[in-house]
This record gives sequence, C-alpha cells and structure tokens, in this order.
Amino acid sequence: MNTKPCIKGRPKELHVLDYGLFKVHANGRVIGICGFLIRTDAGESILVDTGFPRKYAYDIPRSSEEDRLYDFGEVLELTPGNLPEAQLARAGVKPDEIDLLIMTHTHIDHVGGIADFPHCPILMARAERTLDKPLYWGDVRPIDWPDREYLLIDEDTDLSPGFRVLFAPGHAPGQLSLFLELPETGSILLTGDAISRPAEVAEGFEGARDVAQARKSGERLMSIAEEYNAFIIYGHSPEQWPDLRKTPKFYG
Repeated sequence: MNTKPCIKGRPKELHVLDYGLFKVHANGRVIGICGFLIRTDAGESILVDTGFPRKYAYDIPRSSEEDRLYDFGEVLELTPGNLPEAQLARAGVKPDEIDLLIMTHTHIDHVGGIADFPHCPILMARAERTLDKPLYWGDVRPIDWPDREYLLIDEDTDLSPGFRVLFAPGHAPGQLSLFLELPETGSILLTGDAISRPAEVAEGFEGARDVAQARKSGERLMSIAEEYNAFIIYGHSPEQWPDLRKTPKFYG
C-alpha cells in the first residue's frame, strides 16, 4: 500500500466523460453513466472509472444476455464514441497519457475497461481489491484482476494539494468519492455511487449492499459538501446529468 501522494500537481480541469445511458427497470429511471478525467497543473491526467465493458458498444443485446443484465435494466445508448479512449480523445488525451486510474468501485458500469490501461497504476480501496474478482453484476463475475501496480487505501487519502480521495463504503465495500479544489469552480465533490442522486439521502439508501454503512457515508459526504460549499456531482442523477458539462467542456 502506498499512502504517500502520488500526484505532483493540483487539479486544474475536471472533464465529465459520457459512457452512455442506462434505464433501470424497477423505477424507469434513465441514468447517465459517467467517468471523469482530472488534469493537473503539472501536466498529469487521471482517469476515474471506465464504464461498461467494450463489448456493449458493439452488441448490446448479446452482451446483456451474457451478463443477465436484462434482469436489472437496459443499456439504451452506448457506442464506440462512449468508450474511454473516444471520450479521452475529445479532451485531447491519449490512453497512454493516463498517469493514474482511479476505480471508485467495480460494478459493471464502472469496471469495464479496468484492463485497458496497462501502463499506469490503479488506485482503489483495499476492501474491493481483496475480493476474489471485481463485483461486476449480481453473481456474474467474468473479469479477473489485471496484473498491475495497485495503490490500495482504506481511509481518506490526499493525493496532492486540492485532491482528496474519500473512503465511502456502503454501495460497495470499497466505494470511493473524490473531493477537488479547482481554480475557478472551487470545491467540488464527486460522490460516485455513494450518493447516486440527491433523493437517495432522504430515502435512506435502501437497496445498498450495506445500508447502515451507506447511510453513514452519505451523511458524511453531505456534511463535507456543506462545510466547503462544494458543488456536488452525483453518481447517477437523471435530473443533473443533462446539465453537466461534458468533455471537451470542463470545470476549471
């Protein structure tokens, strides 16, 4: 485990990456699947999450059948243009220019491209990496852990000034959120799936892997956001998603 800062620069740009659209059967919500690119004033590029597996960009019905994802919902939109390399290209970044991959957790809509950046280390929670395989979806576990350098954390960790990774378990055992200080936007909290949408807090995080942990993490994240008057980007908010700046636009 490396707990020392591994990023030299301060965050200067936050790009929201569009990994497609998904409809949840149980409630009919249409949610955006997001990742993030963080660029620092030292010229570093950090990728956060990698979206669905590549196969979904070429054959959604067969891929859903293989993973039994149809039990949960439907991938509505996912083309090659929604894959990480295409989204990064919109920001002018090549895949081999990524200096660090951060996995907020390893569900199917986040972990699909975990093996696609072999040159850089992966930062994630120890609680997630100690699982025999990534969580993926339900009892379907087709992905193995890639042979990489892993930076494992089990507590809040500062990567550089203005760049903090928050340990926020509940939705997943190793759920992570990010807190950034940007030059113009100021404080920004990326909750990830620790808080998928604002109403989840009032609803008590029912359906989370560990409801008690999820509630505790959610309350703590909202307290941090209030303390710093942070702009919050939620994990999968149908209301917020259309209005977020998508790359090549960014928050600076």
